[in-house]
Amino acid sequence: MWRLEKDPFLSSTFTTLTVLDRPVDMDRYRRRMERAVALIPRLRQRVHPSPVSLTPPTWVDDDEFELDRHVRHIVLPAPGSLRQLYDLAARYGSDPLDRTRPLWEFLVVDGLDDGRAALLQKMHHTIVDGEAGVKLSMQFLDLERDAPDPPPLTDDELPPPEPAPTPGSFDGMRDLLAGGLRMPLGMARQVTSLLAEPLSIPSAGRAAVAGIKGVVTQLADVERAHSPLWTERSLRRHLEVLTAPFDDTKRAAKALGGTLNTAFVTAAAHAGGAYHRQLGAPVEVLRTSMAISTRSSGSGSNAFSLARIDVPTGDMPIAERFQRIHEASQAARSAGRGSMATLAAVATTLPTSLITRLARVQTQTVDFATSNVKAAPFPLYVAGARIEHNYPVGPLGGVAFNLTLLSYDGRLDMGLHCDPAAVAEPDRLRRLMVEAFAELAASV
Repeated sequence: MWRLEKDPFLSSTFTTLTVLDRPVDMDRYRRRMERAVALIPRLRQRVHPSPVSLTPPTWVDDDEFELDRHVRHIVLPAPGSLRQLYDLAARYGSDPLDRTRPLWEFLVVDGLDDGRAALLQKMHHTIVDGEAGVKLSMQFLDLERDAPDPPPLTDDELPPPEPAPTPGSFDGMRDLLAGGLRMPLGMARQVTSLLAEPLSIPSAGRAAVAGIKGVVTQLADVERAHSPLWTERSLRRHLEVLTAPFDDTKRAAKALGGTLNTAFVTAAAHAGGAYHRQLGAPVEVLRTSMAISTRSSGSGSNAFSLARIDVPTGDMPIAERFQRIHEASQAARSAGRGSMATLAAVATTLPTSLITRLARVQTQTVDFATSNVKAAPFPLYVAGARIEHNYPVGPLGGVAFNLTLLSYDGRLDMGLHCDPAAVAEPDRLRRLMVEAFAELAASV
């Protein structure tokens, strides 16, 4: 993720737009963030790249860390509308983070016309994924409006300092390839060589051939995305938001024999098909990429794989669409887990220019991206302000739009993050998604 960002289209920064019922107590909020930084080393660390990318980059403490560089406070200009807030979130999320400092920023926003406020949380995916980001936020969230500050931290509660990296150390490469991914360095190099010289595959060892099958399966799919409308790409961004009822959607998914995530993807596909028909360009199939969690007790953050799914978008009952997407999702989950880990290990040994080219080719095979993150099913508070909505703004990564869902307090809050060069009428697409969720709930 760190190296891919050399191509701005492949940025993995994500944002959460949290709408609050009133302004936060800034002094109280800063105290909680100081505590979070003390407890979570990654928040005060920056990336230390290795010379000429011979080994993976490492994390080191930022000796110049200042909380005020990462926690800021602004006021929206009049009139302070929600549309202004959404536009601010889109622009703020697309601005690149300073790669010489810890890769996160939080922006407290006052000045909404109805007395409400907001919090924009921007983080690079190398720090946390969506699920770990929710856990991180628990450091500054409360279960009641006037909750007391937690007690001061003791020395025993503080994590031990991490050692500084040793120049030329090979530990990073060893840990990445022989540890979490269980792929020895020698095999990674052999797989890389096989990619460069495919005629030598018949004489290669079994382990290398098994490894390359997953990579080839992933990279060999270069079929262009299917939409006749969402063909252009740009670095411009537009944000729409929508909310659906949690209980009704989950009940419908269960009655149809699937999961909440299947219902979510079904609504996106249903809306995408209707969008094309209304604009006179019907399409029978669109391709989505779906984040699949591979998290376990020892996996740490960013334990996920990406599966590509062809979803039906022709004119059909939404229940039938649900069944077809459920079957496709099940097949994608079982097929996509191993190949992404192997591909990540191989990518460590490849030049940055090559992996960015490979990644751009892969993004051109996908129409839109989806991701589903679980959060608290009950109300939460930030420094005296109640959270009304949590809208996740997922990275586009070269696709037409990203629809990310965050379940919170009996609702499904969604950020529809669009490239306006592709999706010319994002508000139409948002309205169609709202209608799709209502139709899904009414189908059972």
